Amino acid sequence: MHQRVDPFTAVAIGVALVAVSSSGPLIAFAAAPALAMAFWRTGLAVGVLGPFTLVRRGAELRQVVGRREGRYSALAGVALAAHFATWMPSTQLTSVATATALVATQPVWQGLIARWQGRRQPVATWVGILLAVVGVAVATGADFSVAGPALWGDLLALAGGAMAAVYTALGERARVSVTTTTYTLVCYSVCAVLLLVGCLVFGVPLVGFDAGTWAAIAGLAVGAQLLGHSMFSYALQKVSAGTVSLLILLEVPGAGVIAWLWLGQVPGVGAMVGVGLLLVGLAVVVGTGVWAGRRVEVVA
Repeated sequence: MHQRVDPFTAVAIGVALVAVSSSGPLIAFAAAPALAMAFWRTGLAVGVLGPFTLVRRGAELRQVVGRREGRYSALAGVALAAHFATWMPSTQLTSVATATALVATQPVWQGLIARWQGRRQPVATWVGILLAVVGVAVATGADFSVAGPALWGDLLALAGGAMAAVYTALGERARVSVTTTTYTLVCYSVCAVLLLVGCLVFGVPLVGFDAGTWAAIAGLAVGAQLLGHSMFSYALQKVSAGTVSLLILLEVPGAGVIAWLWLGQVPGVGAMVGVGLLLVGLAVVVGTGVWAGRRVEVVA
């Protein structure tokens, strides 16, 4: 069955959207390797969540180990690390606009995962998803390449979208009976360890950045990670992974507004047309009602 979205969940989603919208401008501002920023945003989040969760949810943490929800939480961390490790470096190989448009294919991958799980969506839902994804491509001014390093960047960004869908789907499974704090601590811990290993293996510097970059990294940890990803994880107990994936597309106009106010990047006509298509696509999907609430699973 489906649950109605309560006001608190709606507020949490709103906070998450504002928080993740700050991610792009902060990454553009920071002068640090993408993989290092990915590690620090999750590592710092673990440092904040760890003591609180160990004190308040220590018993639950011990119970989760070895259980299905614990495995889903850990696998979500693997998928999140893969998402960061593919999408963030892709912005350095291809244009940020193209990387953003390709990672925005997450709802398409989410729909395919839902289909594999036995959930059928009407044609109107797919039309809405495609409209939304095309809207993102138009808004960002994506220019897809078919050769050279940019092609690898495009493929990495596409993989980043797929991994984001896997991360969200696994989070939906884990959040059946695990609290947000326990789930996020397990997920972020696994993610941070994997990203740290990646940085060490590939010789990515983790220190030596200027004060402005450290401030941007702290902003990523507090905003995009703790308030953004964590609030979306909270929402996964009330709404479906498909709904969350679609709503995340609103990060594009949100980031545009922040870049306009902070970095002075005035959006062009194409950006406004793309945002219009994005909103129409979202409206079509919402109108079908198939992803309004999550399917509740009863666990013994």
